[in-house]
Amino acid sequence: MSTDHVTLSRRTVLKASGTAAVAVPTVGFAGYHTESADLIQVALVGCGGRGTGAAVNALRTKGGPMKLVAMADAFQDRLNDSHKYLTSELKENLSAPKERQFVGFDAFKKAMDCLKPGDIVILATPPAFRWVHFQYAIQKKLNVFMEKPVTVDGPTSVKMLELAALADKANLKVGVGLMSRHAKNLQQLHKRVQDGEIGDILLMRGYRMHGPAGSAMTIRKPEGVSETEHQIRNFHSFLWASGGCFSDFYIHLVDHLSWMKNGWPVSARASGGRHFKIDGNGKPFVDQNFDTYSVEYTFGDGTKFYFDGRCVEGAQGVYSSYLHGSKGCAIASRANDCGGPSATFKGSTMEESKLIWQSTDRSNPYQNEWDVLVDCIRTNKPHNEVKRGVEASVATSMGRMAAHTGQEITYDAMLNSTHEFAPGLDKLTLSTAPLKADEKGFYPVPEPGHKPDREY
Repeated sequence: MSTDHVTLSRRTVLKASGTAAVAVPTVGFAGYHTESADLIQVALVGCGGRGTGAAVNALRTKGGPMKLVAMADAFQDRLNDSHKYLTSELKENLSAPKERQFVGFDAFKKAMDCLKPGDIVILATPPAFRWVHFQYAIQKKLNVFMEKPVTVDGPTSVKMLELAALADKANLKVGVGLMSRHAKNLQQLHKRVQDGEIGDILLMRGYRMHGPAGSAMTIRKPEGVSETEHQIRNFHSFLWASGGCFSDFYIHLVDHLSWMKNGWPVSARASGGRHFKIDGNGKPFVDQNFDTYSVEYTFGDGTKFYFDGRCVEGAQGVYSSYLHGSKGCAIASRANDCGGPSATFKGSTMEESKLIWQSTDRSNPYQNEWDVLVDCIRTNKPHNEVKRGVEASVATSMGRMAAHTGQEITYDAMLNSTHEFAPGLDKLTLSTAPLKADEKGFYPVPEPGHKPDREY
């Protein structure tokens, strides 16, 4: 069984960053042990669907009291909707009155300022802001749960690796929302694969193909709305904000299939295209995404992982992942990002008569990841998923960049890419959008072959 890993030396990290370290104090913080009877306070930064869902999971953990005490978002309506939902679901664990509800680009600081060292902040804004918010959380000595992806380009990946190391030194516990690693069915499959049940992995396949989802397709900015607001509200459409639909939608399959292989792909070749760019009313879409992506990932031992992504209305939907080995094959995710039951089979066909094993656990992986994080906080066990989160983000971005540039992209080339999509994001305002539209309201899009070193 191959166990090839991408190893990042400090020299590689510093070369890519061009700096000696991220500007965070490097004092050694004391570890924060929270007894089971102690109240852990939570702040939510980013009140969209995933942030609200993560808050629900946080407040449903067992083993000690939890309370959401502060909320922050760039937009009032998003915060209001989240607060209303949380009130209906978990009113007894919610204590975030108006004076602890903050709106604006500096709201994240105000929410974290409501916490004490050892409390938890949920970082669930578009991933472009992750390094800015994580940096402040470390300064405030807060444990963190951050949503995926954690980075969208090379320079911010380097920043996050530096911050991950500082969080380790501070004994902070950090969870990353790659919940497939906490799906019991995939944990069981991983062990069986490592034990040789299907032999050596020869090939892996992943598919996420469905109609338009999230904000992956966006029409021109309406009058009266700033560029910055338009791009953040429709973050799946803009590479600087989210890595586009590729990074935000496809990272889970890239992550859990790489896990099955015990390593990260070292290179990627890909293709893709923009086919249907007009909505039902005849208005043109102006997003930066391709409608289709097809990627050939290669691991260090030559093993291939083929991934297909598609956002096209009316086309066949496929959303699953598979492994093929020298002695058998396996279904990893039967549906969605990590949906069970996972299963292994003799030979090369996934027929019921060839079934070796099928998972039965139906626990919620979103809840599982929170249960692990909070247990580690309360028992002071090491827990920091950021490095792996960065690696999964870089591997995913590698496939995206290969499609967008028309070039073979290696893991190291992705990490060392100098194209930072949104430099100076810590100083963002409503009037300083990272991306500018032309006079017709269109944004720059990938041009494979014409822009071999940049995605737009």
